[in-house]
Amino acid sequence: MNKLDEQYTDLLQDILDNGVEKKDRTGTGTISVFGRQFRHNMKDGFPLLTTKKMPFKTIVTELIWFLRGGTNIKYLVDNNCHIWDGDAYKNYLKTSEPTLNGKYLSQPEFIHWIKTDDKFAKKWGELGPIYGKQWRSWGEEEYYDGIEGWKDNEPIFIKKIKNGIDQIQNLINDLKTNPDSRRLMVNAWNVGELDQMVLPPCHYGFQVYTRELSLEERATIWNNTHNPVGNIYTHNQYDENDIPARTISLMFNMRSVDTFLGLPFNIASYGLLLEIIAKEVNMVPDELIGNLGDVHLYSNHIEQAKEQIGRDLTLEERYNLIEEDKHTQFVNWQSLGTDRVKEVLDKQNIPKRTREPFPLPKLMLNPIVLANLEHKGFDEAINGQVNFELENYQSHPSIKAPLSN
Repeated sequence: MNKLDEQYTDLLQDILDNGVEKKDRTGTGTISVFGRQFRHNMKDGFPLLTTKKMPFKTIVTELIWFLRGGTNIKYLVDNNCHIWDGDAYKNYLKTSEPTLNGKYLSQPEFIHWIKTDDKFAKKWGELGPIYGKQWRSWGEEEYYDGIEGWKDNEPIFIKKIKNGIDQIQNLINDLKTNPDSRRLMVNAWNVGELDQMVLPPCHYGFQVYTRELSLEERATIWNNTHNPVGNIYTHNQYDENDIPARTISLMFNMRSVDTFLGLPFNIASYGLLLEIIAKEVNMVPDELIGNLGDVHLYSNHIEQAKEQIGRDLTLEERYNLIEEDKHTQFVNWQSLGTDRVKEVLDKQNIPKRTREPFPLPKLMLNPIVLANLEHKGFDEAINGQVNFELENYQSHPSIKAPLSN
């Protein structure tokens, strides 16, 4: 079992065994535990669960939207990513302005208008100053600076914009100039703007940490990526050949953890962010860590969680998984004895559980689009998803569960 899926299914079982019932803002109800942590070594593979199929393209699209500073769902809708649709639609329903013939649009109609009408999308697709705003332009705001004239006896004010703080670019700059800093952080919990957000940040901040690689570690990287010609003995020689000199780890913090639907998505998203930042600053991704606050399962996710945890297969069920052309060696399998049957099944790598994990996939990044973290670069990065590809991703089927918002 890969350690990522093992940690995750252990967490699901922990909530089922130890969770207490709690009310929540959605009215659904949860069982909840508090204060958990997971750790994943990026050398073990890209952190995408295999015990259920994960929507990798959707994960990529949302992260790039954040990194582009996005707060309007039109970009997501245009790229067939619909995880924020319900939040925007809920905002629309709160208004007192029915849109079509005195009636509110249905959610499918609402999303159609977002996709096809730029003016409608600009008005109703905004989610407020959520992650993208905080990451790329913290504190940016419009203000009035005098009057430039009058129209119909009303003043025409001069609008100006107070530039915000680009936390992502600052992080990149600091990693390049002061990689041992203890201030390598990005924060999305802006207390002055929480009431303007459609949803306060669930994952509210992250911190990165770097360390120097030894000569032996850099030699391993060289041998894995080059056809060695002669011997290299010094850090300067590795520097001249652009061999990374440091590892980088990322730790993210969550106040509210939707364990069945949200957490697997967040783990993969921050794993992808770590890979992108590491590529940008020429470091080696090391460890991904998640600090989890209120860790819960919604009441309508409990059966799905049990399904994903899985159960042990009986010997007969394992036997039935064998390819038909190999059944002949098991004609009298019940007479072989339990230990002998288990031995043969194990040698053929027949699964022992209903959702036995697969090996983790490998992420392939196109370095061309990661030259710098400018908006144009992100546009290129997301184009067609061809620059973020998974190699050898195997998974069990997806498990449907309702979104509670």
